Amino acid sequence: MTTTATSVPRRSLPAHRDTNVLRWLGALGCSLLGDNVYFLALSWAATRSGSPAQAGLVLGVAAVPRAVLMLGGGVVADRFGPRRVVIGSDLSRCLVMSAVAGVLAVSTPGVWLLVAVGLVFGTVDALFLPAVGALPPRITGPDQLARVQGLRGLASRAATIGGSPLGGLAMALGGPACAFAVAGALFALSLPLLIAVRVAPLPADGPPASGRNGTARRDLADGLRHIRRDRVLGPLMLVLAIGELGFAGPLNIGLALLADERGWGASGLGWIVGGFGAGAVAASFLLAVRGRLPRAGLVQQVCLVLGAAAIAALALAPSLPAAVVVGATVGLTAGLGGALSAALLQTTAAPAYLGRVTAVAGLFSLGLAPLTYPVTGAAVALWGTRPVFLASAAVVALGSVVGLCSRSVRRAELPVPQAASGTVRVSLPHREDGEGPAGPASRRT
Repeated sequence: MTTTATSVPRRSLPAHRDTNVLRWLGALGCSLLGDNVYFLALSWAATRSGSPAQAGLVLGVAAVPRAVLMLGGGVVADRFGPRRVVIGSDLSRCLVMSAVAGVLAVSTPGVWLLVAVGLVFGTVDALFLPAVGALPPRITGPDQLARVQGLRGLASRAATIGGSPLGGLAMALGGPACAFAVAGALFALSLPLLIAVRVAPLPADGPPASGRNGTARRDLADGLRHIRRDRVLGPLMLVLAIGELGFAGPLNIGLALLADERGWGASGLGWIVGGFGAGAVAASFLLAVRGRLPRAGLVQQVCLVLGAAAIAALALAPSLPAAVVVGATVGLTAGLGGALSAALLQTTAAPAYLGRVTAVAGLFSLGLAPLTYPVTGAAVALWGTRPVFLASAAVVALGSVVGLCSRSVRRAELPVPQAASGTVRVSLPHREDGEGPAGPASRRT
């Protein structure tokens, strides 16, 4: 690695006006839309091709490689660069979706073909998720990461709202084959946007990036040591893990069981989920507009406390309207706390370890937390929803206690935005991985 010095503007361009961030956000939006259309098409094809049990196998099989390979995906992202991995992931998904669309257009596939598609998609997800989470600190300044998380939350909600109608329209016009083709087109649409994204090089004075001559196991061990030794990352990751274990069951299978137990039915469940979504959108919009909340570490723990209280209140809600209001509170606190947690992880982690740090966080939220679903269902069958929701609230509260007991987490702050003025002389390392140096607008000072 060689280093050259150059003068670049000292500026902090708001993320919502930064074309580099907007290109990344557009690519992410296309990928998320493609995900939603794909899942709807896979669900429909699975129910048409086999029994309910086989359909459940098709839909659940993607979670296995995602959980098993997630940590390895973080190593790959750090070793080869997150932008390159994201481009390769979306290209792979585009090709797979196009191939499945072609097969469905001329024949009716068996269940095992759909299982294979789920396995491939889950494997690609294990690479995509850590890489896409590691990109924001490389495309904008650290003072904009909270705003980026807010924008990301808005894109995710928009994709969830728009993906199902789009997939339904595609299936109405041409069946699952058309829906898979639309998903492939959305992944293809993300590619030119991703290729146009400028990625800043790793700092010359930071820890070394993963060496390609080293082993993946050593790279992973280095990443885990980096998390464990950091005064903020270690406790914050523990808080995240405990919080996810408390939130996951009640907010997924628990809500459906609660609505059934109270006689609110499917429409009641829809209203509660809608309230949750509205709260999450409000949290994302708040961060997207403000860009930063002072005392982010403490605020994140307060959000956990309020979220724990809201989960307990769901079990005690006297009526459906009250449950909808409480659901909105859960969405607001969970959305705000989750976005602040992600921003703190990204600003605290050394850039060379971002993929591995994101992978560990993703393993808790997408790999281990779903394991609570059958436990929650069995517990509700034995004791009912009220004690299970109260126990889950206690678990979330325990996570906040861990965070509040850590002085470093309580005092963790997000960077303050700097005025766009002046110049500074910085050293830009020339990377061998094709990830830098970036254009002036994306260099961080």
